[in-house]
Amino acid sequence: MAHDDNQLGSFLRSRREKIDAASAGVVDSTRRRVTGLRREELALLAGLSPSYYTRIEQGRDRHPSREILEALARVLRLDDTERTYLWSLATPPLAPADTHAGPDHSVRPGVLRLLERWADLPAFVVAPNRDVLAATALAARVNPAWNPGHNLIEFTFLDPRAPVVYPDWDDISRQAVAGLRATSSAYGAELDPFLASMRERSEAFRALWDSHDVYDRVAGDKRLRVDGVGVLRLNFETFTLAGPRGHVLYVYFPESGGKDDEALRGLA
Repeated sequence: MAHDDNQLGSFLRSRREKIDAASAGVVDSTRRRVTGLRREELALLAGLSPSYYTRIEQGRDRHPSREILEALARVLRLDDTERTYLWSLATPPLAPADTHAGPDHSVRPGVLRLLERWADLPAFVVAPNRDVLAATALAARVNPAWNPGHNLIEFTFLDPRAPVVYPDWDDISRQAVAGLRATSSAYGAELDPFLASMRERSEAFRALWDSHDVYDRVAGDKRLRVDGVGVLRLNFETFTLAGPRGHVLYVYFPESGGKDDEALRGLA
């Protein structure tokens, strides 16, 4: 996946390097030359032999047991999203029914009709690779990336308008890549060409991807700079659409009665 044949080992190593050894209970009187935990330290804290943990991190054991993964997750202080990602990396993927079938980007007619009726809300549907497949008319008015035919990741990293549209670009770009990594565990083969392309075209994307951060933000808020309006702060919720396609519906909305609500009504 994205030029790394040992995703499990790479993820464990990236989390291991982020753990402060002293706070993990490691007593070391020598001057440390490594960041985070050493392999043998993580192994002992998790109740494993150092040689066996090394086999896992080097990719010589790709499918450790759930109990071993739980022990590693505890020591590495993984959150729920990171744990789910860890388990998915250690689970052999099921062979698809049709290995020649490409991703399905068709949106169900009922969803399209729903978007047509939401004239007062920015809402859109994305594919696993973050292609925008369908949207309300207001969505593209608020953000040029929220327009069918665009890709949220490409816009964030390759479009010069992105730092203007996103006043908090650093946070948004980091979350976008970490969210894409969370998705990649379920859609690896489908996403691989896109990930390889983004790694080639954007140094910033490549650096964030190689950090192995995982994030699943299903709700929150975002600031967006809109032409002729200024900066809007909108809340959002996400909804996974039933079916095998991996489509997700994003719906943005303002706090009721505030200036952002008034500005969005004006745009609508």
